[in-house]
Formats: sequence, structure tokens, C-alpha cells
Amino acid sequence: MPRVVVLDYGSGNLRSAERALRRVGADVEVTAGQEPALEADGLVVPGVGAFAACMAGLRAVRGERVIGQRLAGGRPVLGICVGMQILFERGVEHGVETEGCGEWPGTVEWLNAPVLPHMGWNTVRAPADSRLFAGLPATERFYFVHSYAVREWLLEPSPPLPPARVTWANHGEDFVAAVEHGPLWATQFHPEKSGDAGAALLENWLAELKA
Repeated sequence: MPRVVVLDYGSGNLRSAERALRRVGADVEVTAGQEPALEADGLVVPGVGAFAACMAGLRAVRGERVIGQRLAGGRPVLGICVGMQILFERGVEHGVETEGCGEWPGTVEWLNAPVLPHMGWNTVRAPADSRLFAGLPATERFYFVHSYAVREWLLEPSPPLPPARVTWANHGEDFVAAVEHGPLWATQFHPEKSGDAGAALLENWLAELKA
């Protein structure tokens, strides 16, 4: 049973993520503690609300350092919703720019869509070799709640890491819906709120922890 920490930095559907991970067989702890977050088999970084508020909360518990240290050691991290967005270089909300964790280049910005927030079920376009979406049909839908997203993928291949697998979705325009890049995976949608499809996706991530 893989040990997973859901990072508690004051933002996110912590209990929903905890329940969803327990459902698929993880031993889960919700904590802001750096030591358990570093030592766990997998770290989940949730996030709900504003980019700037999430980054402030993350820095308050030194979460960005924990993420960086885990990735430097090749230890898996999964970002969810704003927990994915803060992995990028910056976020721009209401004209205010906030520095992110900088694990990936790119800017989180307002979606150009007729209706916002983007709230509800949406299909995604995953790469054929995706491990995160392995076994899931292309018609599967996942639950989104957001108004901001990354609209361009800017990271060039950087050996020894394999090229990133980038999954896209569309709401008014294309945006990044998920990324698999070495030990760092993330989803713009909420797998913990996506029913059986989300559970299958989390199972795929847990399988990576056992590999």
C-alpha cells in the first residue's frame, strides 16, 4: 500500500482528495509537515481558489521547497487544479502577476471563453502513450472548475527526463488539461470529483509509485 501525503497548505479539497486516494488503495495522511511530505511515496498538491493565495499558503509551509526537493530526487508529485497551476512560472489574475514554483515555463491566465468559470464535465485529448490515462477511453469525461489555465506548452525536451506528455482540453480555446513529466504529474481537472474515471486515473498514478 503506497504512502501518500496530501499537502495541507490552507487551500484545496483535502478531504475529497484523501477519500478518493483511500478508495483506490493508498495509505493517506493530510499534513503540512515537511518530513512526512518528503518521505512519502507520493505527494499530492491540491489547490482551489486564487493563484496568489495558493502560492502564499504554499510558501508559508515551505511547500515549494518540498516539491523541489522531491523532484530533485525523482520522487513523484501530483498537482491538482490550482495545485497544477502553481507549478508553472507565473499566474496573472486581474492584472496582478504572481511568481509560481517555476517547475515548468508558462503563464496561467484568463481563458478566452464565452462562459466562465468552466464548470462541468469535459473530454480531454491525451497522448497515445499516456500512462496517466492508460485504459481510459478517449470519450471519458472529467470534472473541471476553473477560469484560468495554461494555453501554451513551452517546455523544450530536457534530457535525461523524457519529453513531457501533455493532455489538452477545450473550453472556448485549447488549454493544458494534464501533464506527465518525469516524476511530476498534474491535472487541471479534479480526479477526486470525477467518479470512476477519476478513480482509474488515480490508480494509474499509484501504480507508478509501486513501480
